[in-house]
Amino acid sequence: MDYKVHQASCPSCKLADLCLPYGLQKNEVQQLAAIVKNKRPLQIDELLYRQGDVSQSLYAVKAGSFRSFILNSEGMEQIIGFYLPGELIGLDALQHGQYTCSTVALETASVCELPLSQLNDLCTKIPSLQIQMNRILGKEISSDHDKILLLGHRSAKERLATFLLMLSTRYLALGFSSTEFNLSMQRQHIANFLGLTIETVSRQLAELGKIGVITVRQRGVQINDLKLLKAIVEPCSVS
Repeated sequence: MDYKVHQASCPSCKLADLCLPYGLQKNEVQQLAAIVKNKRPLQIDELLYRQGDVSQSLYAVKAGSFRSFILNSEGMEQIIGFYLPGELIGLDALQHGQYTCSTVALETASVCELPLSQLNDLCTKIPSLQIQMNRILGKEISSDHDKILLLGHRSAKERLATFLLMLSTRYLALGFSSTEFNLSMQRQHIANFLGLTIETVSRQLAELGKIGVITVRQRGVQINDLKLLKAIVEPCSVS
């Protein structure tokens, strides 16, 4: 991974239109960039923060990907989400000042750290930044709704198809291919997130492959028939 990607600042970042700088004037982007802290790259399975930690910052994914999970009282892990470049992590801590989950890198990854005290000050000075923060919060709520729909009253095939469609949409927003991408998360992570077993995930991937919807090569996924994949998710909405 190019180290320059990790060092890019807001004005030169290719993810600016997906992140907090969206909609800001050039001088406002400069003000935002002035408070950003560039953390060193994190390695696979390295913690960004731990469940229960006091929150002093939000984090914007600059490169790589992350997974967030909650540990219950018995130490069992439940994955609640995956984060890709341009997405903001740590919004759950805004309510009580503590992270309600743990977040770890799925691969070599980096983030921009946004100290909350300075970010809040900037939001009062730059109305368009506050508007963008509200937009991101709204997107997070919408994403939570999608997760509920994903897991509620759906078959294993529908859950996996919906998961692949969600990734397709997110990669397209990043400017990448919506039909050919890598799964940075392991099969066990996908199974945990979808409430399925690893065997079921592997079986459903194989079934989608047999009917020609996708081709899987190790962690690489190619969607051969996007229309059919959508039909599995919402059969009544695809003619």
